Amino acid sequence: MALNDEPLQHEQVTTLDFTNDFEFASFSPNGPWNLDFNKIEWLPLTSQLRPRSKELVPRLIRTRRLPPTQRVIGTGIRLGLAIFLWKLLDKPKGVTASRTGMSQRLRKAFEALGPTYIKLGQIISAGEGIFPEELVREFKELRDHVKPQSFETVRRTVETELGIDLEDIFSKFSETPLAAASIAQVHLATLRSGEDVVVKVQRSNVADLVRRDLAAMSWIAPQLVGRIPVTALANPPAFVELFAETIVEELDFRLEAANMLDIAKILAETDQRSIVVPRPHPRYVTKKVLVMERLSGYGWEDVTSMQDAGINTQEVVRAALISFLEGAVLFGVFHGDLHGGNLLVQPDGKVALLDFGMTGRLEEKKRVAFLKLMFGGTTNDVNMQVKALRDLGALPSDTNIEEVIKDLGLDQPTKDPTQMSPDELMSEIRDITKALLGYGASLPKELILFVKNMLFLNVSIAFLAPDIDIFQEIMYLVTYFTSKYGSIITEEIGLNVNEVPIDLEGFKGSLGLDSSINQITYRELQERRELIKARMEEHNRSKKTKGSAFKIKKVQAKLMSRRSVH
Repeated sequence: MALNDEPLQHEQVTTLDFTNDFEFASFSPNGPWNLDFNKIEWLPLTSQLRPRSKELVPRLIRTRRLPPTQRVIGTGIRLGLAIFLWKLLDKPKGVTASRTGMSQRLRKAFEALGPTYIKLGQIISAGEGIFPEELVREFKELRDHVKPQSFETVRRTVETELGIDLEDIFSKFSETPLAAASIAQVHLATLRSGEDVVVKVQRSNVADLVRRDLAAMSWIAPQLVGRIPVTALANPPAFVELFAETIVEELDFRLEAANMLDIAKILAETDQRSIVVPRPHPRYVTKKVLVMERLSGYGWEDVTSMQDAGINTQEVVRAALISFLEGAVLFGVFHGDLHGGNLLVQPDGKVALLDFGMTGRLEEKKRVAFLKLMFGGTTNDVNMQVKALRDLGALPSDTNIEEVIKDLGLDQPTKDPTQMSPDELMSEIRDITKALLGYGASLPKELILFVKNMLFLNVSIAFLAPDIDIFQEIMYLVTYFTSKYGSIITEEIGLNVNEVPIDLEGFKGSLGLDSSINQITYRELQERRELIKARMEEHNRSKKTKGSAFKIKKVQAKLMSRRSVH
């Protein structure tokens, strides 16, 4: 059975009384068409498609006694060859060339392995702060520089899905894609009615390839648990489950279009009009084709052009951060794949949010847990934060909260990592990792998505607003949420946030800062991180040098022993 190919029954959607879609959704003020929710042809089907996709995931990643041999062997050969060539050609050239070479070879291997691994690489490319910068930089090439499918294949898909000749719908259709990624590629086009659009077209046979790759990944992931401490903490099976959930939904563009509407409505309800969503077409959306409004703007990292145009880049990144947090902790729905390729800044400073295939959706308990985690951090309530992590699934449900706080030293004065020796720093990391594993800690799939987005926004602040005071920005965010949603938050987390003072001591501790420091910019914080990174690299070099010296002494001892015998 192909993914989501069972017949569906049409359902009626709730009637909405409106004259302009801009009134209830954060779209551009003057769109190419006006969306009447009561007349969107594909929308009634999505209420059945989403649960059906979710039900399919356990079957795709079910436990198998034997591996899917052919795909596992093929993957092993590709990755094994990349590692072999790296050891032979790149590693001897030094640290920099070694990292660059490994990243390039892995990127090429992922690209050769096809859509599923390309998508995995795209997720890694948004993991700045988690993965090595060389790997992140190289894997960014997988976002929109993947080899495109032929125009003949694209034409066939569009005509089959829409049931009409291409020329009968479009007066113009660019044969060269604007971008080509893992699941789909996008083309610029103009409808015969005159509207400029973007057409997203799914790659042929991608569903079958995803099915095979998920089977291989779900067999490999459990084999990693317990073998490498870091992978045990990262929870590979949960990552595969998250990956499966997101990629299965991405294989049906009707769900992506529904995600666009959901997030556009949340942005309007929270009055976040500085973030806009492209309108999906009311008719031309199917499982494999998505026609949407064309939006344009500056690239997310094109700071110079934005500032030259008079755009306040600090306000740009602040709006992105607030809208993400509002969607996640108050509505349980948020864009799940924030990265530079999915964000454009328009000349008026509004941010165009693109690509809604990966959208996070939190059940109520976990949404409230994120809310507790957020406010536990700003009030320095360690107990609330650890309980929130337990409710999210990062710790077992029967975890003794007080013991965790004591064992991890969360109630002790902060140690400044920049003042620690390389050996002390690595020892501290090992001790914390060991303690967490002892409690059965792992990274739940919802937290993976949330943290990935927060890290991206953190990196974005570093180049869009490097000189803002971090503490002042946190004060601004807390004041914003408490003044706008204070009564709601108080009811949900059982803490009157309007009466509890902001206490940043815990936040300072998470950054390794002394309590006496009351001001620090992102530029200064980045300098601290670079220093910590250098210390860790120094530790690794020292370890290698000691290992080499030990080997040399061992060889010398053997030679001396032979000479004495003779």
